[in-house]
Amino acid sequence: MRIDKFLKNSRIIKRRTVAKEACDGKRVKINDKVCKAGDEVSVGDVIEVFFGTGAIKVKVLKLLENPRKDEASEMVERID
Repeated sequence: MRIDKFLKNSRIIKRRTVAKEACDGKRVKINDKVCKAGDEVSVGDVIEVFFGTGAIKVKVLKLLENPRKDEASEMVERID
């Protein structure tokens, strides 16, 4: 699954266009490598997203195409 779509489906970022812009702005890393919006993400990858004031780091647990709100939280595990 594409990283921009994953960020939207897991509800880390609300809209796919915003997720794409974050990737294009080099604010998203997959396994400590800066990624592009079209890069593939798989189960077990560690994703780090940098926001204005901080960052969030999560591990991918599931890849779901059209998750409901309660299923979206099961897609990732937050790493501190």
